[in-house]
Amino acid sequence: MGRLLGVLIAAVLVASCQNQAHAVFSPIPSPSPHTAPTVAVLEPGDVPAGLTVCLGSGPIDVYLASLAATNATLATQVSAQWEQLRAAGAQSGAISIYAAGTSACTTELGASSSVKAATSLVAVFADAGQADRAWVTGMFGFTPPAPGEVAPGVTRGSSTGLGLSSFTYDRPPVRLACWHRSVFVALVVLSNLDPTAFTAATAAVDARLN
Repeated sequence: MGRLLGVLIAAVLVASCQNQAHAVFSPIPSPSPHTAPTVAVLEPGDVPAGLTVCLGSGPIDVYLASLAATNATLATQVSAQWEQLRAAGAQSGAISIYAAGTSACTTELGASSSVKAATSLVAVFADAGQADRAWVTGMFGFTPPAPGEVAPGVTRGSSTGLGLSSFTYDRPPVRLACWHRSVFVALVVLSNLDPTAFTAATAAVDARLN
């Protein structure tokens, strides 16, 4: 689909709905052991009926190997994005894509103008501060909007239901959430699905981020 619906990215990069202070993290360590990214991503019960898991869903390395066989150009792009997260401290990651049609399995984050799809990506870092810095820098090109600015469909902060370090973009056919919690940074993207499905998907992933 070309940079995941270019209008979406342009809006997310420059806009925000709320003027909120950035979260300050306690030096107290978060719970351990942490959930594995492969467990934290969307599971079959988290998405609407009619969506089937795409081949390659699982550890990010497995996904990249599978994608390289079907869309080498996108695989190269996603690999570079993952290496940026690794450079920021990501220790491991996983992705799951569920779609009503196989064509969405080989598009960027499953995004499509017509096919129903739900994608989640979770990366885990050494500590909460490192994860938050990575969230601020951007997850796969999605950078938090600047506090105090406003754009249609964009919300930042606690009103997303995902904590202070979060933002959502809700402009059908795409709904997107990106947030930091504990040692994790998570990204959920839904295409051609309703707000109820979006809320359920983000809540399911968020509940596993310990």
